[in-house]
Amino acid sequence: MISVFGCKTGQEEIDLVTQVLKSQWLGLGKQVDQFEKEFAQYRKMNNFVMVDSGSNALYMAIKLLDLAPGAEVILPSLTWVSCAQAVLLAGNVPVFADVELDTNNINAELIKPHITPKTGAVMVVHFAGKPVDMDPILSLGLPVIEDAAHAVSSSYKGHACGTMGEVGIFSFDAVKNLTAAEGGGVAMRDPGLLARARQLRYCGIGKSGFEAASSGAQGKNRWWEYNIQEPFIKMLPNNITAAIALAQLGKIEWLQGLRKQYFEQYQAELRGVGDLLLPPDPEVHEEHSYFTYVVRTSQRDELARYLLDKGIYTTLRYHPLHMNAIYKSSARLPNSELLNETALSLPLHPNLSPEDMQTIIATIKDFYHA
Repeated sequence: MISVFGCKTGQEEIDLVTQVLKSQWLGLGKQVDQFEKEFAQYRKMNNFVMVDSGSNALYMAIKLLDLAPGAEVILPSLTWVSCAQAVLLAGNVPVFADVELDTNNINAELIKPHITPKTGAVMVVHFAGKPVDMDPILSLGLPVIEDAAHAVSSSYKGHACGTMGEVGIFSFDAVKNLTAAEGGGVAMRDPGLLARARQLRYCGIGKSGFEAASSGAQGKNRWWEYNIQEPFIKMLPNNITAAIALAQLGKIEWLQGLRKQYFEQYQAELRGVGDLLLPPDPEVHEEHSYFTYVVRTSQRDELARYLLDKGIYTTLRYHPLHMNAIYKSSARLPNSELLNETALSLPLHPNLSPEDMQTIIATIKDFYHA
């Protein structure tokens, strides 16, 4: 079966993980510190902390904003469930906005109708790695949370996605462009939030006993005692996942080059096939991460079944959240609802082979008798 998502690992990951295992220090340590430093350099940002997942990164990002209880957060409906869940768990209210049909991204005009005196922030998601048009959204004057889970190397007008809002998050899960097997990160514009983020990820503890003992407890007894600054859940990353992420970061340009190559192959060979509508190319002021390749067709379900029967797995990964009963939303968002019936993610990841790509494209053309 040709998978729809995937990562590509090799000897580099094995070597770095083996070093961690041999060191007998598996938890939070120097590999985490090194990844935080190197990833921040890669994205040209000053304030970044690694956490244990992208979903938890979203929750932390919202809590760092100190929104009023019950404040509304406007976010795209067509996104992963963690976006809305993080808003709810933080004590706020998700308000769903529609997305553009061609990019699946939110924009300022789609946000504006939902702004009320209760609005506390806007969450944007750089869908599939194509940057959101940020300038008009930033000009709305609301705090912005950037979900750059798909956009590990995306940029907008020279600015790294995840660094333009008050807070931004990244995901390093098993199928993301840069995988740690599981992991995430939070970037913040205000350097004053960095120490707080590090504190929050360890249950809100100001300083661990080990830190106290190793950095100034000489001559002082009971160094193991600690002060809890605020209640929070544990979000610590570890040296094993950070080692995988470091190996991936060392070859990120190669990995991204494969994704770009396959994206461009789809664009060239699927144009004009059947009623397929293809995603837009990146603009001249954008860098794209090519996380997934989403087409639209009136025969979506039939195409998906045909491909599955031929050993090619496709999916609709992101469903309109406003249509899920748990959120009690009365919104009617026509673009999101149309995408729910017509959009399909085709395989796009560096573990595909050229032969896989030829098979996928030929099978799609066979479906349409092209």
